[in-house]
Amino acid sequence: MEATQRMACNADLINPLFSMGMQVSCVLVLSHFFHLILKPLGQPGPIAQILAGLVLGPSALSNIGAVKNSFRSSTEDYYQILGLFSRIFFMFLIGLQMDLPYAVRNIRKAAAVALGGAATCFAFSAAVSVVLFKELDIHGNGFLFALSLMVLTANAASPVVLRLAVDYKLATSDVGRLAVCSSLVNDVGCAFLLCIVSIFSRKSKIGERIGNGFSCLLLLAAVVFLNRHLSRWLNKRNRNLKHLRNTEFFCVLSLIIATAMFVEWSGYSSIITCFLMGMMFPREGKTARTLLHKLSYSIHTFVLPVYFGYIGFQADLKRFRNLSDSLIILSIVLLSVGGKITGTLAACRHLNIPMTEGVVLAFLMNVKGNVDLVLINTVSDTIKWTTRANELFIITMVVNTVIVGPVVAFILSREAKYFGYSPVALEKQEVEEKRERELRILACVHGPRHVPTMARIIQSSNGYKNTTVSPFLMHLIELPDKNRFNLMYNQLQDDELSDDDDDDYGGNDVVEINDTVDAFFSETGIMTRQLKVVSPFATMYEEVCDGAEDLRVSVVLLPFHKHQRIDGKMESGKEGVRITNQKVLRHATCTVGILVDRGFWPAGAAQMGFQVPQHVAVLFFAGPDDREALAYGRTMGMHAHVNLTVIRFLPESSKDHDAGMSIAAYKEEVLMSIPRRENEDEEDNTFLANFYNRYVTSGQVGYVEKYVDNGEQTVKALKEMGDMYSLFIVGKGGRGQCPITTGMSDWEECPELGTVGDLLASQDFDGSVLVIQQHRNQNMELMDD
Repeated sequence: MEATQRMACNADLINPLFSMGMQVSCVLVLSHFFHLILKPLGQPGPIAQILAGLVLGPSALSNIGAVKNSFRSSTEDYYQILGLFSRIFFMFLIGLQMDLPYAVRNIRKAAAVALGGAATCFAFSAAVSVVLFKELDIHGNGFLFALSLMVLTANAASPVVLRLAVDYKLATSDVGRLAVCSSLVNDVGCAFLLCIVSIFSRKSKIGERIGNGFSCLLLLAAVVFLNRHLSRWLNKRNRNLKHLRNTEFFCVLSLIIATAMFVEWSGYSSIITCFLMGMMFPREGKTARTLLHKLSYSIHTFVLPVYFGYIGFQADLKRFRNLSDSLIILSIVLLSVGGKITGTLAACRHLNIPMTEGVVLAFLMNVKGNVDLVLINTVSDTIKWTTRANELFIITMVVNTVIVGPVVAFILSREAKYFGYSPVALEKQEVEEKRERELRILACVHGPRHVPTMARIIQSSNGYKNTTVSPFLMHLIELPDKNRFNLMYNQLQDDELSDDDDDDYGGNDVVEINDTVDAFFSETGIMTRQLKVVSPFATMYEEVCDGAEDLRVSVVLLPFHKHQRIDGKMESGKEGVRITNQKVLRHATCTVGILVDRGFWPAGAAQMGFQVPQHVAVLFFAGPDDREALAYGRTMGMHAHVNLTVIRFLPESSKDHDAGMSIAAYKEEVLMSIPRRENEDEEDNTFLANFYNRYVTSGQVGYVEKYVDNGEQTVKALKEMGDMYSLFIVGKGGRGQCPITTGMSDWEECPELGTVGDLLASQDFDGSVLVIQQHRNQNMELMDD
């Protein structure tokens, strides 16, 4: 706040602003240049941005007279104001983007990792604080200096950790999400200690400072309450718009800024306040969607690069020329790194986290940033730090952050297979009652008609109490013809004159999809993250496959290229949709499902949710795809409002040989004996045996066996049950030479659905169909039906 007052009272505002503008431009240009050079070496963006600041700062170019005169020292106040607003925006955005369900489920792990690293840093810093206090010739409160040193070494900057996780493609992995969550816990804890430091570092009375703190808490509670009602009102007011109007957006943002500025004026850091305002902001509706859309781009492309560049700009590496200064810098860096590694690895061992992940976590938790800068600026006057001490602490902060990039990049390159995307088939995922499990689903839609049924499929997959569904909705939009962009500006339609070119794609479909997603969240509480892909059909499959890999999903759901008309007949859509489905089936590295949508809910059911029991059937013939279909049906069958029936088709000739399930009870235990027969698929029988003993005998799932001789009898049996179920789940193929489906492929119209799926998608059936294909190694030779 003092910097704000000095800037406002400055008689010459133009020249410092011009100088700061030049510096910001140079930081952006140099950071992009360094990023182009360092990206092939595995170095993330923040490292390049800090190096850009180092080059422009007193360590390099600012030693030149002309550059030093251009970059006036009076711009320091402007940089502090820029840093203040940067912290407000990105801490609010981090809170808004926070994965709350994951944080709640893993708060114990995150707190243990954060506390483990911080505790050892506290102990190490307290041990050497007396020596450093004398060596740096600091005149002031020794306890306050020791507490400040503890915070400086223990802090982990959550914005930097988040950017590193994104650049290393760890943001959706377990280790990356745990690192981000742990850094947030660490950041909030260190910011709280910073508030304590600020209480004792100001000249005002302690009672007055505590009173100001309670005022800030009351204001925060009032703003959180106001944001909830304001968000709902704005959502209703802009029902037919994709986003809020600019004036409404600035009003919401102004409320956030005003609250943060009041906290700063009261003498406290606004880091925790901005984070809590973002975390408690309503996630559904156009208000949150507008804030995410408009803040994400500007912060990631402008605010954070300048902020990281400012960190490097303050460091003067000429201090390394002095042996004493070099030893102090080295000792503080070793304190921080050693403390983080020791404490984090101890916490990981307690939590049974592998050593490799623990080392990556330790180094990611060692990055420094926002809290350190605020702390240095807060206590430098009170403790009477010398210029030397101030510069040394800034250098240690920069060195701690810079060394993380090469170390983590080396570990990730060495253990690329371990940290890479390696999906496990649903069939092989053991569902244990005491072990928490996450099912990540990527549902793709081409328009609003596919969203309701996809949402209900997602909701019904949330059956297990210990399984959390994390859905992603990808809106696939065909890239329009280039001729459309050859028009003059005055020839464009009104809806094409939007200030957001990216949202022109999709038209009004975007509004309908957003409304459906919001209604789904309001009723079920399941947060669906939305993505948009604009691509020609020829390469759209690459976007889907890359998205599935980046998000590390277990299942990709695709809509069938045909849709049901009002008269009940199936009408073909764009051929590009069908080609995309075929290519995704061929190239995806995870389980893929194609949904033939005929209205999953029967007439009379509510638009969302489960108001009547639903009858779902899993058709099992043989092969890995049918096992995967049964595994996915298992997740749906555990839902309270889904009645699941497994229907197994067997050859009529095997009926006398007892090839089905033989159940015998021995001493209150239900066992299954499966007699051996020629050409028996042991994997099918073993998987079915485990499923039967666990779910069928307990009454949770129904089980029926159908005996048929050939494909004709199979078709007849399927038609008899066609109107009994609202959803059929079946594997695509991989059954080899299956005698009970022989001849069914003669009238096959859509090979991407498989033999049985293609029949169920015909006009002779009324229920929806979900065709599942298990991922197979592309190098293996696959057998078709």
